[in-house]
Amino acid sequence: MMTANYISTLMLSSHLRSSITNGQSALSKATTEATTGRFADVGLVLGIGTGRDVSLRADLDFADQLIDTNALVKGRLDVTQNRITQITSTAQDFLQSLIAARDTDGGARIILPSATANLDDLTSSLNVSYNGSYLFGGINTQNAPMTTYAAGSANKNQVDADFLATFGFPQSSPLVSTITPAAMQSFLNTTFDAEFASPAWNANWSSATNQPMSSRISTTEIVDSSVSANQPGFQKLAEAYTMMTDLGNMNLDQNTFRTVVDKAISLVSGGINDLGILGGSVGAIQARVNTATDKLNAQKDVLTSQVTGMEKVDPAEAAVRVNTLQTQIQTALALTSQLQKISLLNYL
Repeated sequence: MMTANYISTLMLSSHLRSSITNGQSALSKATTEATTGRFADVGLVLGIGTGRDVSLRADLDFADQLIDTNALVKGRLDVTQNRITQITSTAQDFLQSLIAARDTDGGARIILPSATANLDDLTSSLNVSYNGSYLFGGINTQNAPMTTYAAGSANKNQVDADFLATFGFPQSSPLVSTITPAAMQSFLNTTFDAEFASPAWNANWSSATNQPMSSRISTTEIVDSSVSANQPGFQKLAEAYTMMTDLGNMNLDQNTFRTVVDKAISLVSGGINDLGILGGSVGAIQARVNTATDKLNAQKDVLTSQVTGMEKVDPAEAAVRVNTLQTQIQTALALTSQLQKISLLNYL
């Protein structure tokens, strides 16, 4: 008995469609590998080596995150250091002006404009922001840390109240000329000093926290990445500028005026020294960030090389596969088209 084998057009068409579908899937993988230079399905190819690949990629991603973080930290510290330098330079110039004005007729009138401008500049410098965060606010980065010294502000109101309570008249009164050097010295060293230290400073001048921001700059290092407006150097300068701006100095007796200037000279000198130390601390942190970033970039190069070695695809071989698969799919499509034209009616 003879058995006949039948191959129908439906069977051929189904086989070709399946071939096209499989070919398109393979083409997609091959195209991805030719384009990216890595396996389209790393887990399938590497098998048990996938765990190490995943671990290496996690380390690489972490290194990338730290490098990005360090770039932001560097930017913050650069602006911070720049502001400290500017504030220090302004204070040094003011110190010279104070010394010159101490024994000069009309010295109070001469020093007033620069004292007022310096107080405004100090406030503006400490209220600087970077990337949406206030740099001198400590961990309170969402609010400008310093209150502007102006009529109606808490700091101005408190100074006015202290002066009136101590002497019995306001700074604008002609009676200011009756204040003795000893009385002024006592006021400056007690009531007035207290306005520029905690808790009055935090209540009337600054909303900054003493705690600065901290940032991780490497897998093992965390550094302070900001400076607080509550640093003593800033407080001393704010006190000196306020003292020379708003204690009725133009009406003071010359000897009493010298008392105020001597106190201001001491404060500005101390503030300059404090900011020198502060700038050095910031500079040391900047150096640590730069060193950490250099090490991370070196680590990233090593990790990238290891990951690439595990996932790398021969681009030439992938390109050949793409061309071969494209040809196979085009051929299958052409045959499918021809089969669709075949009809039993053509043979009846």
